[in-house]
Amino acid sequence: MDAIAIHALSKHFGSLKAVDAVDFQVKEGEIFSLLGPNGAGKSTTISMISGLLTPTSGDVTIFGTSIRREGAKAQSYLGVVPQEVAIYEDLSAQQNLMFWGRLYGLRGAQLRQRVDEVLELIELSDRRSQSTGKYSGGMKRRLNIGIALLHKPRLMILDEPTVGIDPQSRRKILDSVKELRSQGTTVLYTTHYMEEAEELSDRIGIIDHGKIIAMGTHAELVRLIGEKDRILLTISDPDRMAPHLAALPGVAEVQRENGQTLVIADNADSLLPRVFQAAQLHDAHIASVEIQEATLETVFLHLTGRALRDN
Repeated sequence: MDAIAIHALSKHFGSLKAVDAVDFQVKEGEIFSLLGPNGAGKSTTISMISGLLTPTSGDVTIFGTSIRREGAKAQSYLGVVPQEVAIYEDLSAQQNLMFWGRLYGLRGAQLRQRVDEVLELIELSDRRSQSTGKYSGGMKRRLNIGIALLHKPRLMILDEPTVGIDPQSRRKILDSVKELRSQGTTVLYTTHYMEEAEELSDRIGIIDHGKIIAMGTHAELVRLIGEKDRILLTISDPDRMAPHLAALPGVAEVQRENGQTLVIADNADSLLPRVFQAAQLHDAHIASVEIQEATLETVFLHLTGRALRDN
């Protein structure tokens, strides 16, 4: 069963089509990243999936339950971490979790046990009684994630959870997202940091002008735009070796670049053993190798015309 199935989902604000007949699915147990420039329809889509906005047309089903027809049941599967930190800063972490846990319907010993488990998970047990107004930005973000985890949701939606925090807290959040997947939780993730999407995602959807314009794994998206890998070699007798390298299967071009030999190829990993074999066969010495694989940033720039962080 799909964790999320989106069918012809649209949201219009007057004449503005913020989301325009979007279709995609998120598989149960995967981390799916939704990327898009500002104003592309990403936040509006997230809001409709969460039940915060009513679609103009179309529908979202969460584990087979329609968000339009059975909103309360569909939302019960969700844990949502919004862009803006949503905690009460005059309360401690424990008090925040107890408050939100009661709203989720947890009570008594079950609630106390779950609060202890979440505090341990987000590494705030030793700061449980401190006012959260004194927390760092990263600690507040981790508490926000903890609140969303209280009722053990099957699906977590994290909307740019690492914005404006220190590197150590960011690392902890990324590791916690991976841990969620290992426990079977489905994650829908948005970010302005391309390296996060590359590290975390099983699949990626790119949205622009209210439409999904590409979807797939990192490798599938790279192949979609025909982007090739680059191998920079420091090799003896480069002029003699150039035609031998160009003749290897999968090589598109061989160039000279800043005193090195640049081999442009479909797949650097599969080609590299053949490069070493060719060098050995023709008595050439390879002093250094640098692989520059096509990145998600390259794909995003090609498809939208904008770098993700510059939106």
